Amino acid sequence: MIDWHTHILPHMDDGSHTTAESIMLLQMLCSQGVKTAVATPHYYANAESIEEFLKRRQAVFNVLQEDKPEYAPKVILGAEVKYFHGISKMPNLQKLMIEGTDLLLLEMPMRRWTQYMISEITQLSAVKGITVVLAHYNRYLKQQSKDLWDYLYKNDIVLQANAEFFTDFSTRRKAIAFLKQGIIPLIGSDCHNLKHRPPKIGTAYEIIKKRTNTGTVEQILKYADSFL
Repeated sequence: MIDWHTHILPHMDDGSHTTAESIMLLQMLCSQGVKTAVATPHYYANAESIEEFLKRRQAVFNVLQEDKPEYAPKVILGAEVKYFHGISKMPNLQKLMIEGTDLLLLEMPMRRWTQYMISEITQLSAVKGITVVLAHYNRYLKQQSKDLWDYLYKNDIVLQANAEFFTDFSTRRKAIAFLKQGIIPLIGSDCHNLKHRPPKIGTAYEIIKKRTNTGTVEQILKYADSFL
C-alpha cells in the first residue's frame, strides 16, 4: 500500500515537528499496511525558491533516514505545491514532482475555480510533461460543478482523495459513489501529527472493501502501483 500524501518530514511545515514524531507516524502507517509513504511538505512559491525548498527537504530527510527503523515504510520525496496564477510558466517545476514519477501534487484554492485555472492545470500536464495530481480533491467538491471531476479525469488529471473522504460518515457515501462511477483516486492519509491529524488510511481501505468488494481495493492498489 502507498500513502500518496503525508506531512511526515519533521520541521518542514505544519506537519511533524520532531524526528521522533515522524518515526511514530511511520510506525502507525506500517501498522496500517503502508509500505511506501510519499512525503509531500507544502511548497509555496512566494515563500522560497525551489532550490531552497529542496535543500531544506533533503536535510530533514537525511536525518529521518538515519533514525527510522528498518521495518518502517520506505519514504520517497515529493511536495504539495500551492497553485498560483501562471504556475504553468514556472521554470524547474519538474523538480517538485514525486520522486521516480512524473506526478506533481497540486493544492488548489478553496473556492470556485475559474476557467483559466482549469485550463492551466490541463495545459500544465500536456505542455510540461507533468501529470497533475489534485491534492485532496474531496475538499473541493462543494465549490466546483459536479461534471468537472469526470472532465478532469478524462483529461488525464489524477485525483488524490484523502482517507477522511471514506472514513467521515458525512462524505463516505459520495466517496464510494465516485468509485462506482469508475473514478479511481490515489489515496493519501494527509497525516500531520499524532493527535489531531493522525493517519487513517488503513481504516479507509477497510471501509472501501466493506462497501464495495475486494476487487475494488485491488483495482485501487494496482492503479497506485502503476505510477511507481
